[in-house]
Amino acid sequence: MIKSITITNHVNESYEITLTRPDLSGFLISRIDGLGPPKAEIGMIDLATNDGGRYNSAKVTPRNITMDIIFHDNEAGLSIEELRQKSYKYFPIKKEIKFLIETDERVCETYGYVESNEPVIFAERAGTSISIICPDPYFYSVNNQNTVFSGTQSLFEFPFSNDSLDFNLIDFGEIISIPEQTVYYSGDVDVGVIIYIHAIGQADGLTIHNITTSGIIKIDTVKLIALTGSTIIAGDDITISTVKGEKYVTLLRDGEYINILNCLDKDVDWLQLSKGDNLLLYTAEFGALNLQFRVENRVAYEGV
Repeated sequence: MIKSITITNHVNESYEITLTRPDLSGFLISRIDGLGPPKAEIGMIDLATNDGGRYNSAKVTPRNITMDIIFHDNEAGLSIEELRQKSYKYFPIKKEIKFLIETDERVCETYGYVESNEPVIFAERAGTSISIICPDPYFYSVNNQNTVFSGTQSLFEFPFSNDSLDFNLIDFGEIISIPEQTVYYSGDVDVGVIIYIHAIGQADGLTIHNITTSGIIKIDTVKLIALTGSTIIAGDDITISTVKGEKYVTLLRDGEYINILNCLDKDVDWLQLSKGDNLLLYTAEFGALNLQFRVENRVAYEGV
């Protein structure tokens, strides 16, 4: 069951619409479409001598979310005209908005552009019809999933209690070093990851493997030395993004960001997570224990 929808406009102002309590927002959503899996376009090649065709390609089209909203009596005492103007504020045409939806099972979001906001003014029940075009057709989890391989894992949480003055019972964190871990991905669609690497010492020949798919990302040490003057050294922070449309590799050294995309091996495979278990492994020819490594990803859903 859908509980609420929160709209955040282009100036980062948010407005929550609770479906079972229209008196809180003054917006009663009578109809909403476009929350299920988006439509796919299947490319086919016609066969000259045989019946039917042959599959060529497929892609998912942008999502179109449409809503019919009735202006409702509300606790704030806003008039119909004030509610109509509020819809202009949170659904401004051609502007980007964030569309967050909460259900019994999921809290997810997407971004889109308001195609139209068409109010019905001269009617017994005044309201408006909204159309939102989302270039990215998928919904995404609000919180990212983090998997720490090597580094410090935070453990301290509030509230807390200190039950002893003689023994250390409170753990602020734990230092772990596991070069191989299984990342469980629960989404509907394959997604890229962002890999964060912090060096506490020198390392050479860093390679990241997706054992499940046989994918490999390798930083060529010779190219890195040619570009930056050295291999990976203490204090370096390397960030690798394999997210489609946002792929990059950067090195933060001495407060300066350096684009080291060209330092990747020519046979690079941009790692993607598939539904289920994904076994990831990182290795180095030298200094593997000097690398702190974690992976961050979002969860993509076809629909709510």
